[in-house]
Amino acid sequence: MNRKTVKVIALGAFAVVIVLGEWRPGQAQDRKAPYPSMAPIDQYLMDRNSEIAMARSAAPEAISRDADVLVLGRQGYETAVKGKNGFVCAVERAWMGPFDGEGADNFWNPKVRGPVCYNPPAVRSILPLTYKRTEMVLAGQSKAQIFEGMKAFVKQGMPPLQPGAMSYMMSKEQHLNDGSHPNWMAHLMFYTPVMDGSVWGADLPLSPVMLHPQFKGVPEPIDNFMVPAGWWSDGTADPVRVR
Repeated sequence: MNRKTVKVIALGAFAVVIVLGEWRPGQAQDRKAPYPSMAPIDQYLMDRNSEIAMARSAAPEAISRDADVLVLGRQGYETAVKGKNGFVCAVERAWMGPFDGEGADNFWNPKVRGPVCYNPPAVRSILPLTYKRTEMVLAGQSKAQIFEGMKAFVKQGMPPLQPGAMSYMMSKEQHLNDGSHPNWMAHLMFYTPVMDGSVWGADLPLSPVMLHPQFKGVPEPIDNFMVPAGWWSDGTADPVRVR
């Protein structure tokens, strides 16, 4: 597959991706801005037990069974299950996406579900971005207000990025876009300060490493390197697509 035909948009805390290009035949629909504003909050909520199961599906059972599990409530994310290994699993929503540019039309998409399991360094330095955006969303703020709030959070209260921060997105159940491949692929994510992707050999022919492009609509100064896992969290194969 030619890398030029695929764009990967990292969303907010970089737990969710929307795939464009040849994997997204619904582009014409997206250009019509199908999600111009926030839907009723009930459309973003899930049955509690279903959300716990989906969150845990982000990582292999050996990791997720001992992780904290969050669920989204009307007041924000809350701990539904207390773990013991320092990981945190959650299902993120589309408002973790870019505020402007490619993918921004999906900011309020109530169908997006991004199961993710953060390791302890990411829990301390990446997960707070999810808490902050969600807090502003549930307070009824507009996209513009949330953007300004995140800019202020980056300057004043964003925790420093910790070395070794990474997460798992290996759930078959993830719904990351409205195209023909809504669950995209099982992958791992590694968080770094903004840097040249060549340091990782990202986006080169036959390299498995992908780096999301930088967007003016994403205020968080963090790079997200993504690496296909090759199998889903339940052990079934998810063959890596050769570029």
